[in-house]
Amino acid sequence: MRISRSSALPAAALALALTLTACSSDGSDSDGTTDSAESGGVVVTDMFGEVEVPANPQRVVALGWSDAETALALGVQPVGASDWLGVGGNGLGPWVDETYDTDPTIVGTFDVDMESIAALAPDLILWTRSTNDRAVYDDLSEIAPTVAAPPGTDVAYGTTWDGQTEIVAQALGKVDEGKKLVDDTKTLFDDTIAANPEFADKTVAVGTLYSGQVGAYVRGDTRVDFLESLGLTNTPAIQTLAEPGAFSIELSEENIAALDADLTVMFPIGTGPEVITDNPSIQGLPSARDGRLVVLGDTNLSNAFSAASVAGTRYALENAVPLFAAPLKG
Repeated sequence: MRISRSSALPAAALALALTLTACSSDGSDSDGTTDSAESGGVVVTDMFGEVEVPANPQRVVALGWSDAETALALGVQPVGASDWLGVGGNGLGPWVDETYDTDPTIVGTFDVDMESIAALAPDLILWTRSTNDRAVYDDLSEIAPTVAAPPGTDVAYGTTWDGQTEIVAQALGKVDEGKKLVDDTKTLFDDTIAANPEFADKTVAVGTLYSGQVGAYVRGDTRVDFLESLGLTNTPAIQTLAEPGAFSIELSEENIAALDADLTVMFPIGTGPEVITDNPSIQGLPSARDGRLVVLGDTNLSNAFSAASVAGTRYALENAVPLFAAPLKG
């Protein structure tokens, strides 16, 4: 557990967190923190360094995007979770097969409430797909061992589905189970590529419309990475506008034309698909006029496509890829 700077947590909440964390293992040092090496824990290396994680963590808070469904896929049920896609209820979309025995406490996403997280007395916090904000990470690490994005992640929310699965599996002591999930999903990718040779050497643009603002995604975003894994290439007209550390760009009315590609994929955020299908500028793109614009109007499908978990990726391979392939088939 890293201790790097003072916390603003109430003393009672922090004491509860430290007490229950200590009780989860036989090995504790004099100040109540768990010595993971002595108790059979593991050392996980994330983008910020090494994290000592206790063996068999029992109170996991899955704070990062898709951390909860990744933990569930590995057989661990978090006591706290974030609902990044706003699906409601326990935060799980219909693309997730696993369920909770007891629903977790839903905690915030962008505005991380340290007091609420400490009150859950976690012995492990997963924050593997997030803003990668070091200050937030340091505060979380004062509550419990916190595992952030894998080493080399240089874009906010840039953790890949396989990278997330592998680092969460390490933290939970489920390395073999994680490897099987990754290997099986990569096999599905291989099968999908073989069945869709039309993706090779084609360009793609991935865009969205949110509160009237048109945006596009660049490499490092999981949706672009998904499509490039199938053989497509993010269109240079978008990629050349990428900024360091950012996974998306905003497009003005004047440069919406950058969304034109062999395949244009768009989805709305917070509204229905009509904001795209009724937008004259978007519908005037050559790709739209030629029937090569795919609008993901099904919220469950666009959310699964965005989830970047094993479950979301598999759902997208089965349900979104046929939509992407249809306009490109000769």
